[in-house]
Order: sequence, then C-alpha cells, then structure tokens
Amino acid sequence: MTKGIDKYSIDSTDYTVGQDNVQKWGFDVHNSVFTISAGLILLFLIGVLVADPLTAKTALDGIKNSIINTFDSLFIIAGNIFVVFCLLLIVSPFGKIRLGGDTATAEHSYLSWLAMLFAAGMGIGLMFWSVAEPAAYYTDWFGTPLNVAANTPEAARMALGATMYHWGLHPWAIYAVVALSLAFFTYNKGLPLSVRSIFYPILGDRTWGWPGHIIDILAVLATLFGLSTSLGFGAQQAASGIGHVFGIESGVGLQIIVIIGVTILTTISVVRGIDGGVKLISNINMIVALILLVFVAAVSFAVVSRTVPETIISYVENIIPLSNPFNRADEGWMHGWTVFYWAWWMSWSPFVGMFIARVSRGRTVREFVTAVLLIPTIITSVWMGTFGGVGIDQLVNKIGMLGQNGFNDATMAMFQMFDALPMSQVISCVAILLILVFFVSSSDSGSLVIDSITAGGKIDSPVPQRIFWAVIQGAVAIALLWVGGSNAIAALQAAAISTALPFVFVLLIMCVSLVLGLRTEPRSSK
Repeated sequence: MTKGIDKYSIDSTDYTVGQDNVQKWGFDVHNSVFTISAGLILLFLIGVLVADPLTAKTALDGIKNSIINTFDSLFIIAGNIFVVFCLLLIVSPFGKIRLGGDTATAEHSYLSWLAMLFAAGMGIGLMFWSVAEPAAYYTDWFGTPLNVAANTPEAARMALGATMYHWGLHPWAIYAVVALSLAFFTYNKGLPLSVRSIFYPILGDRTWGWPGHIIDILAVLATLFGLSTSLGFGAQQAASGIGHVFGIESGVGLQIIVIIGVTILTTISVVRGIDGGVKLISNINMIVALILLVFVAAVSFAVVSRTVPETIISYVENIIPLSNPFNRADEGWMHGWTVFYWAWWMSWSPFVGMFIARVSRGRTVREFVTAVLLIPTIITSVWMGTFGGVGIDQLVNKIGMLGQNGFNDATMAMFQMFDALPMSQVISCVAILLILVFFVSSSDSGSLVIDSITAGGKIDSPVPQRIFWAVIQGAVAIALLWVGGSNAIAALQAAAISTALPFVFVLLIMCVSLVLGLRTEPRSSK
C-alpha cells in the first residue's frame, strides 16, 4: 500500500496506523477515541437507567422530532444527491480504478461478498418490515404515501412502491458513499480503516488530531446505538414469533434470553474472524432466506406473479414524487416514515459502510458501486413484492389472522401472514431462525467495525477487544429492556437518529473528499 496521499501542495502524511494506540489489559486501542466513546456510552446508559425511561423517551423523542421536522428537506435532498453521485461514479472514468491498486484481487467470492454486504446492510430490517410496512401504508396505520386513499387498489400499489422507495436505491447509495470512501483511502492510499481517513484531502494532518477524533467518536456512538436498538426491537419480534408458535409469554424475560443467546453466538463469531464467523453466517443467512422466499412465492404464486412486477413498476413511477420534499400534502407521513428512514440509514452508514469496505478489496469502483447500489435493490424488490404483496392480498380478501384482525402489531405481522399459508408452523420457525441468524451477522459485523475505529484503524485487533464490543452491544440492549422495556429502547433509537444530523454534513463533505482522492489515482487501462 502507498503510504500517505498527495495533499495538493501540502506534504504527505507521515502518520502510521496505530501510532496513537495504547496497549493494556490485552487491548490495543486509540486512547482518545476509545476512552471518550466508552465514557459517553456509559453516561448515556446511566442517564436512561437512573431517569424514568418514559421521561427519557419523551425528551429524546422531542429532540428527534425537532430534527426531523426542521431538517426534512435537507435529509431528502441529501439522499437524492447520494443516488445521483453513485450513478455518476458508475459511468465516470473513475469506475476503472481498482480498490487496492491494479494488481489487487478480490478476497471473497462474488456470492459471499454480496451475502455479507446484504446481511450487514438491512437483512434484519427486511424481516421486520417486509409485511408490516406495506400493510401499514395500505391501512393508513400512520398516514398514507402521497395521501392516497387507504384500503383501495391504488393504496395497495402505492404501499408496495413506497416501501421499496425506503429500502431501495437511496439507503444503498448512502452506504455506498461511505463504503467506497473508506475502501479507497484505506486500500489505495494506505490510511487507517477509520472514518476520519476519508477527510484527509480536506483536513490534512489535522485528520489525526481532534477533528478526526470527533468524527470517529460520532461514528462509534451512531454504530453502537443503532445496533443496540436493532437488538432490542429485533428481540421483541423474535420473542413475539416464539410466543406465537410455541405459546410462550413473549415478555421482557424472553426478549432478554434472546439477546443473551445472540450475544453468545456473536462473541463466538467475532473470535473466529471474518472467514470463520460473519462470512459463514452471512452465507447461511442467504441460503435460509432464499428457501423461505421461494416457498412463500411458490405457495402464493398467483399473488406474487402480480405483486412483484407491481412493486417494481410502482417504485419507478413514484420515486420522483416521493423524493420531492417541497409542498407535500402528506407531510406527516413523510416526516414519520421517509425522513425518519433517511436519518436512520445515515446514522447506520458508518457501521455498514465500514464493514462493506473491509470485505471489498480488489473490486473496481464501477463493480463496487453497481453491486452495492443495484443488486440489493433488485433483490429487495422481489422480497418486498413477495412478502408485502401476500400480506396486502390477505388484508384485501380478509384471509387468515392478518386479514380478519387487520394490521395492529408490527412485530406479529409476518407471523400472522404465515398463518394463512401451508406449513405455517414450520415456516414461522424458519423465520425465527432467520431473524436470530441475521441478528448475529449484524452484531458480529458491527463489533468488528467499532473495534476497528476504536483501534485507530487497525484491522486485526486482539481477541479480548473484539469480545468487549460484542458483549457491550448486548449488555446495553438488555439493560434498557430490563429497566424500561420498549420506552428505553425507543429512547436509544431517538438518540441514534439524533446523530444523523451531523452525519448529513459529514456525508456530503465525504463526496467532495472522495472525488479529490479519486482524481489523484491513475486510471487503470484494464
């Protein structure tokens, strides 16, 4: 790897990876980033635990809602910019640049690579929302997209298209910007695998001082809060499924048992490393998910053959109206769903982006952006069109528990939809297994990311350090569930969303910095 990067009339950096690290108690950490991040996480946890969880949720929800309502246009315009930026990269001369240099080769097979980036990016979210979100839009659970009349054929089509809008090009463009930036500056310019490295063309050697510390600390907080929130909400869905199938009380006790189990498996996985851990788990994820998708599509073929094309067509037809932040008649829906999602994806972008970067050495820029942006969007269209389409069909025709009772519980929507299908108990068990395995892959990849940031950009850190962050994620989720249940988890989610506001500006500047870096790289003729 090349040491340093041309700094446009400023001397190249002489910074070496890990030079500010402290080795103690089996750890190898960047002193400032690790200490401040861990301290802030501890203070937040104490604050929520000491305060009344409902009070904390109310206060943090106020901050979150203020951010969403005030900066709605900024979030949506920024999301549009990232999509256009990524599409331009695909067709630009920069597309020939190979991550790691002309002689670099891919470390993982194409299928394993796609499985890992997909599992880390939004696998668990697709399980939670693939039925619940289209059903919510169709029934006007919390507004309808573009104010379409609820419970109508138009609402059914719009529900599928709007769901895809939230899970398609825009979130993956956000991830692609972060991932490509990290991969380029790490593998082509020899800088640490840390978010601060992306800003070297702009900050110069101040990157290694407090401006860089702040960027990395924000990334750690966003990642940990986002993962712990997902663990909490995901545990609630898994517990609901277990209770539904086996008749067990799906309360806080079962949710905590689920998190403990996931944390134990995550710890084993992070100790085994990428190849023996998250790569293996991600491949299992994709195989099980494919089996579940094929089964649901096969037994509901008459419905799915119609709803999958409808999902894609509605997405294409409505992507521009849904991307317009101005003079919206459905402003309440836009704030509650679209702006919330964009803030959530941005708060998650350091985690997902860094993990994708870590497993993407050897890909060209064009190959990388095409795969990260377009392939997950296509797969998600089929997934949402299948699960969401079957769910809406049951609501329309009053089929099964979902159709007869209506949509009233997001954690139960998928399992209620399964009840009307053949072998419902079996596929519900498969879905529970898939949820748990997706948890492990997300938690594992998140632990590796936080570990790298707090290790000063080192890729291979000591085993005790990996275990520490895996356990901390689970401990935070368990503590919040134990003390405040859903209110405490919602408070953590609001905190994660609040970190998205500074990250909007970080991501926009990141695009500029990436172009400055790419301009210094010779384009391969291959």
